[in-house]
Amino acid sequence: MTTPRLGTKIKALRRREAITQAELARRLGISASYLNLIENNKRPLTATLLIQIAQQFDVDLGAFANDDDARLVGELMEVLSDPLFDGHRLKGPDVREFVDAAPTAARAMRTLYRQFRESSQTTRDLAEQVTEGQDLSPRPSNRLPPEEVSDLIQANRNFFGTLEDAAEKLRLDANLDETNLVYHDLVDYLHDKLGVEVIQLPTHVERAAVRRYDPKRHTLTLSALLDPSGANFQLAHQIGLLEASEQIDAIIAAGHLTSPQSVALARVALGNYFAGAVMMPYAPLLAEAEAVGYDVEIISRKFHTSFEQVCHRLTCLRKPGAEGVAFHFIRVDIAGNISKRFSASGVPFARFSGACPRWALFLAFHTPGIIRTQLSEMPNGQRYFCLTRTVNKTRGGFRARPTLQAVCIGCRAEDAHRLVYAEHLDLTSAPTIPIGVTCRLCERTQCSDRAFPSLTAPLNVDENVRGLNLYAGG
Repeated sequence: MTTPRLGTKIKALRRREAITQAELARRLGISASYLNLIENNKRPLTATLLIQIAQQFDVDLGAFANDDDARLVGELMEVLSDPLFDGHRLKGPDVREFVDAAPTAARAMRTLYRQFRESSQTTRDLAEQVTEGQDLSPRPSNRLPPEEVSDLIQANRNFFGTLEDAAEKLRLDANLDETNLVYHDLVDYLHDKLGVEVIQLPTHVERAAVRRYDPKRHTLTLSALLDPSGANFQLAHQIGLLEASEQIDAIIAAGHLTSPQSVALARVALGNYFAGAVMMPYAPLLAEAEAVGYDVEIISRKFHTSFEQVCHRLTCLRKPGAEGVAFHFIRVDIAGNISKRFSASGVPFARFSGACPRWALFLAFHTPGIIRTQLSEMPNGQRYFCLTRTVNKTRGGFRARPTLQAVCIGCRAEDAHRLVYAEHLDLTSAPTIPIGVTCRLCERTQCSDRAFPSLTAPLNVDENVRGLNLYAGG
């Protein structure tokens, strides 16, 4: 039996093709009344019938997957956590029904809210400019390019087969070692195949950039501050921008990005993807990860890469038929700003407000350099297993202030048995840490870390009683 709540998807497909319920039932060899019950989610849908329906509408079975819809539900719930909607008291079931019945309208509502936030921010910016006597010339849209690029990566499940193939071709053409890139091999390839001269500048000459390519002079300068894995990564990145530009352009064209800044940032992200694929080729990486229980530090030593590079690359193991663990990945700074995110596990990330402080990701700053693990549970009952560690990005020298960030990868609890980090846990009975997406969406009103009132419960403040938090009551 397949996942319930597929009936509304079938109804939407039927209506899109202007087919009557009676006609579709005839084609499927079932009664119209039974199809009516299926479309209203009152009868289960067998796998055989699901395949027949997919064939009738000439769609892939993936069209019935609920990952995208679940993510859309989570984003709309976060949208509705805005105090603007407090009077409507919309609940999770209302939003899920809306997404099931009209996913296109639900996406339009999400877009409308984004535009509303941008307009509101623009108004505030203009007010500040008037107050401070600044120039009132128009400012660009507040729709941030990183958001668009994150959506592009998420839509492709962080797997780009054409870039994997291009990276593999480079490895063969340059005769690169499977697990250890040699700096001079990449330098020679750039010089002999692409006509690019690589120059390494001393630290006192180049501090503003770690990599700088001059397309007119065909020179690539690297800073001496780069460590070996960083230098190899930047060399592979530049080769990707030059040799895999056609593949990168095709991916970007299909992503419908709205600004030159988004396109430029997407090229950087896809160049980074190519570099990761060169440094950690897909098949050897998957084999090693499975063999060592996804031990990030062992994989790092095997491929001579950094902790963060491995974490990021592990999320790319989504090749159909050869998939690794479905990881989510997130990186934050000490102020809680999210600079990278991707979710193959289904865990929802906050897009319009602050994240939950109970995530182990934020606790990593208490113990720099040490891996921490967490078995957590969301309000809907879904459990996740995560591992996190800080990464210290130094720019070299006494005067260069290091940047401390935390990275986290995690998966659904039912997949955690494949990880060495969870081998000491009884995943069926081990206690979990209750977490949420944001305070506004979390139903746990008695949480001691609550910063805002919950959308799911009425605000009931008693001035004579101080609960676990300001909004908990007595």
